[in-house]
Amino acid sequence: MTERATAPFRADHVGSLLRPRALLQAREAAARGAISPGELRATEDDAIREAIRMQENLGLRSVTDGEFRRASWHMDFIYEIAGVSKADQSMKSVFHNAGGDIEFTPAAIRVTGKLGMDHTIFGPAFEFVRDNVTTGTPKLTIPAPSLVHYRGGPAAIDDAVYPDLEEFWDDLGAAYADEVQRLSGLGCTYLQLDDTSLAYLNDPAQRAEITRRGEDADHQHETYIKSINRALRDKPAGMTVTTHMCRGNFRSSWVAQGGYDFVADALFNELNVDGYFMEYDDERSGGFEPLRFLPKGKHVVLGLVTSKQGELEAKDDIKRRIEQASKFTDIDQLCLSPQCGFSSTLDGNSLTRDQQIAKLRLVVETAEEVWGSR
Repeated sequence: MTERATAPFRADHVGSLLRPRALLQAREAAARGAISPGELRATEDDAIREAIRMQENLGLRSVTDGEFRRASWHMDFIYEIAGVSKADQSMKSVFHNAGGDIEFTPAAIRVTGKLGMDHTIFGPAFEFVRDNVTTGTPKLTIPAPSLVHYRGGPAAIDDAVYPDLEEFWDDLGAAYADEVQRLSGLGCTYLQLDDTSLAYLNDPAQRAEITRRGEDADHQHETYIKSINRALRDKPAGMTVTTHMCRGNFRSSWVAQGGYDFVADALFNELNVDGYFMEYDDERSGGFEPLRFLPKGKHVVLGLVTSKQGELEAKDDIKRRIEQASKFTDIDQLCLSPQCGFSSTLDGNSLTRDQQIAKLRLVVETAEEVWGSR
C-alpha cells in the first residue's frame, strides 16, 4: 500500500475538539462584558496552541484549531456571507439519543441580498493555525454551500432578490469559489466542506420534508452536488478538498439515519472532491456496499471511531471493519478517522478530554498497523 503524502491522511480527524473549561468561561465572561474581545482572543490563542501541540504529539498529520473560535460549526460562517441575515424566528432541529430527544434552535437564515464574499471568512483563524503548526498540515473546515439552502429552503430566500432560483445557485457558487481562492492565497492546502444534507437525504423522513416544502426530494442531492462543484470550479492546484457527511452531532445526539445507498453513485462519481469523511460508527450508517461506486483516485475516510461516546473501541474490531470495507473498494483508497467532530457546538459531546485524546491516539495507532503509515 502506498504512503499518503497528501490529505486525506491514513489517520485523520474531522475537525472540532472539546472546548477547554477556561475557554468556555472566557466566552461567558466576554458575553457579559466582563473581559474584552482582546482578552477572549488571547485565551483562544492559548487554547489553540495547546490543541495544535496535542494533535502533533499524537502523530496526526492534519491539524485544526478545534473550531475554538466558533460557537457553531456552520452558522458562524454562513452568517458572514454577504446577503445572508439572521431571521427573527429560530430553526428547530430535533436530535435523538438513547435517553430521548433534545432540541437545537439557532437563529434561522434569511437571504435578503445578493450573495457574495466581501472578506475571507475564517481567514485570520486559518492563518493562526498555519503560523503555529510545526509538523502537521493545517486544515480548515467550513460548511458546504448546500447548507445555505438546506436549512430553510426556498422560503428562506427573498424572491425579490432571487426570483429565479438558478441565479441564487450561481451567486452562491461564485461566492464560495471566491472564498476558495482567498484561502489558497493564505496557504491553505487542505480544505474540508462539511455537509449534513448529503447524509440527511438518505433518510426517507428527511426526503419527505423536502417534498413537503415543494421541492424534488429524488434529485435534491444532485442539486447540492452541483452547488459544491460550482464552488470548486477553479480549485487551485495543490489544494486537497474533502467533504464530511454528518447525520447530526449535538451533545452526543443525532438527527437522521440510513445508509449511503440513495446518494452513493452521484456522490462518488459526480462530486468533484478528493475525499469523503463518512460516518460508520453504528447501524444508522448502513453497510459498506455503497463504497463499490468509489472511483480510482478518490479516498474515503472511514469514521469507525465514535465521537459521541467515551468508551474506547477495540482495535481488532476496527481492523475487522476496515477489512469488511475493503471488500467493496481498494484498501489503498481507505483511511481512518473518528465518525464526527467532538464538539460541533460549544456544548460538546458526552466524553472527557482524556477520552477524546484516547480516541485520536487509537486512530493513529490503528492506521499505522493497517497501512504502515499515518
